[in-house]
Amino acid sequence: MKKYLIAGLLVWLPLAVTIWVLHSVLGLLDDVFGSLVSASQAVLPEAARQPLTDLRNIPGLGIVLLIAGLLLTGMFAANMFGQWWLTQAHRVLNHIPIVKSIYSSVKQVSDTLFSSSGNAFREAVLVQYPRAGSWTIAFVTGRPGGEAATHLSGDYLSVYVPTTPNPTSGFFLMVPRADVVVLSMSVDEALKYVISMGVVAPPMPAPPLAMPPDEPRNQTG
Repeated sequence: MKKYLIAGLLVWLPLAVTIWVLHSVLGLLDDVFGSLVSASQAVLPEAARQPLTDLRNIPGLGIVLLIAGLLLTGMFAANMFGQWWLTQAHRVLNHIPIVKSIYSSVKQVSDTLFSSSGNAFREAVLVQYPRAGSWTIAFVTGRPGGEAATHLSGDYLSVYVPTTPNPTSGFFLMVPRADVVVLSMSVDEALKYVISMGVVAPPMPAPPLAMPPDEPRNQTG
């Protein structure tokens, strides 16, 4: 009986967590949309309030409007006029105390993660952390730069060590390249390995195909 209970749990648990996450996200978006509707009703005349109330009762409308808003914003930012306005907005936000530190940090991270010109994580590696002899999976993010690089002699890599089972939090390390073991697994496979706490191990890479030996040439005299 215990065997069947565990088997049933393994079937329903991922599905239940997925549904719960989606339900939470949809609920949050609907709450945000409802707040915007309530704020609009406070300033609009009485005749225009009832249609907004009807829209508020439509489930899932918040995520539809969010996707539409993202698409319209992307279209606006893709042309020269939109880029000019965004440049002016960035300049204003970067001159506001407190706001500029938060905005600039989040923008740098988002540009790195979602930029189409490169990947946030270049490759998966093994590093010794938190002490020598203990190994964990890390992701190469680049090379040390700025003032930190001037104090490091030799060839170093910048790596991100994620925590388990939540890889969005972790530690940033600068380690010698000689102490890093490059893995053949992809970044996605390594993330699954970390999130599953080592349960879902990526398959072993296929060995390289052996080249057939060169056939001896017939020599004719």
